[in-house]
Amino acid sequence: MNNRRQNYNPTAPQRREFLIGATATAATLAVGTTQAWAQAASAPFTLPALPYKYDALAPVIDSQTMTIHHTKHHQAYIDKLNAAVADHADLAAMPVESLLKKLDQIPESIRTAVRNHGGGHANHSLFWKVMQPVSTSSTIPAALADAIKSKFSSFDNMREAFNTAAGGQFGSGWAWLVTGDGGLEIVATANQDSPLSMGKTPILGIDVWEHAYYLNYQNRRADYVAAFWQVVNWDQVGKNFAAA
Repeated sequence: MNNRRQNYNPTAPQRREFLIGATATAATLAVGTTQAWAQAASAPFTLPALPYKYDALAPVIDSQTMTIHHTKHHQAYIDKLNAAVADHADLAAMPVESLLKKLDQIPESIRTAVRNHGGGHANHSLFWKVMQPVSTSSTIPAALADAIKSKFSSFDNMREAFNTAAGGQFGSGWAWLVTGDGGLEIVATANQDSPLSMGKTPILGIDVWEHAYYLNYQNRRADYVAAFWQVVNWDQVGKNFAAA
């Protein structure tokens, strides 16, 4: 007879059940994550990567503001735009700029969503590009400099008009340097409205929604607008002007 006592663990069944449950949960999460990645990859509109690090614009724009602004606010516009065009394959296949240029042709049921969220996507996509790290410098290309002088008499006059538009925008919105049939012009738009819907092409813009500056500047919008000029990427603005 074998007199050796076998070890008895009263918690073994519970542990086995826990491990089985944990494995199932992990598998479910993995499948959910894979599905989310697949959905994001198949979405017609996606979040563009920044051309610099989140802290590259500090102290003009701090890292936390950039992170939240890019990954939360901009991503939310994209998610809602994708939802708006989900049942419209023809619209989903178009660049967002084209949607904004023909808002009057967008089905009325989703027109406001495309205006708001498509505008938010297009506006921010340009905004990230027209800024550069504070450690980088650029000069205004000759063709753009000549156009600014022709329209505004001087760069300082253009900047003053831009700052006035940005500071005077009631509530949330944007200030823009745009070009169109009348040449260069300073305009302001409310909320996420795009100059593209006005028949104008934005080449430089500043976001004056409070989420763009409030962590660093609180209610001092004028200070934020004045500091913005330190991070303007004139090479990119010049390319925007040439393309327009």
